[in-house]
Amino acid sequence: MWQLDAIFRNARRFGASDIHLVRGVAPIYRINGEIRPVEGAPLSKENLDDLLHEMTSERQRKTLEEKLALCFSSFWNDVGRFRASVYYHALCPEMSIRLCETKIRTLAELGLPEVIGDFSRLPNGLVLVTGPTGVGKTTTLNVIVDMINQEQRKKVIMIEDPVEFVHRNSRSIIVQQEVLTDTLSFQSALLNSLRQDPDVIVVGEMRSLETIETALTAAETGHLVLATLHTPDSVQTIQRIQSAFPPEQQNFINLQLANSLQAIISQKLLPRANGNGRVLACEVCIATFAVRNKIRERNTHLIYNDLQAGRANKMLLMDTSLLELYERGEITYDTAMNNARDQKYLKLRVEESAEE
Repeated sequence: MWQLDAIFRNARRFGASDIHLVRGVAPIYRINGEIRPVEGAPLSKENLDDLLHEMTSERQRKTLEEKLALCFSSFWNDVGRFRASVYYHALCPEMSIRLCETKIRTLAELGLPEVIGDFSRLPNGLVLVTGPTGVGKTTTLNVIVDMINQEQRKKVIMIEDPVEFVHRNSRSIIVQQEVLTDTLSFQSALLNSLRQDPDVIVVGEMRSLETIETALTAAETGHLVLATLHTPDSVQTIQRIQSAFPPEQQNFINLQLANSLQAIISQKLLPRANGNGRVLACEVCIATFAVRNKIRERNTHLIYNDLQAGRANKMLLMDTSLLELYERGEITYDTAMNNARDQKYLKLRVEESAEE
């Protein structure tokens, strides 16, 4: 029988980011982005029931029984905080567990551009961190919040599902609310947060039209709003927000987004060329006058041109980030090409660099 303590401790020892507990196989770890099974007895339904009972409360198990799904975070002994998603498979509970960071790393340690530190000092507006699941969006949000906490006297309200890193008050007040534990939904928590005298509002994920709408209003009316979206780059992030609204609201939303947007950070985690871990590729779009105009006029596809020519404004195109990682030998040519938006552009830049 597998014990939860041993599963967690082995995960930390192996440097795993995730644990998958599935009936019929031994615990599976995600290490450097790859699924890797461990040796041992396969998990049975009885073993999984015991593990679930050990990590959840009676209230959480009741929620699972009612909704057939459960997402929560908790703390395990010396291993640290974890986030768990529980689901049923053929009437058997199975689990996907994300191990949270034990400390907040610096921008340099994460491979994030220094300009992201500037976003923590913005008085208001909307800053978005985007990318697929598991690329460190929440980590980046927590870095920005920690910089605010260390440097400024602000009230920060964080709405998370679930809480991954617990901040201790330093110069700022940090209020962290977990969905389905402290509040019913992102939307209700966001609406209530506006009545709680916040300077900064952090929305773990903008999932619904109502949440996007409220976040835009909060950003436009004097708050700094930090949020995440599951979109691959800056242009598609803007298009996603625009398309979330019905046609009759499009003109108003374009104006509101153009006025409130401050920056978009898009992330990818890629395998290192030496096979030792992963490295961050990053796109940074800053809402310059030209970018805001393109949003108002629904010419968002032209923003790629601003990103290509935006180094003077500290902007960074994802394809340029891939090129720089390749030139430093941190990723392979194939990895760069497979993750490029414009493979012809990247190939040309590689050839030009080789000729210099």
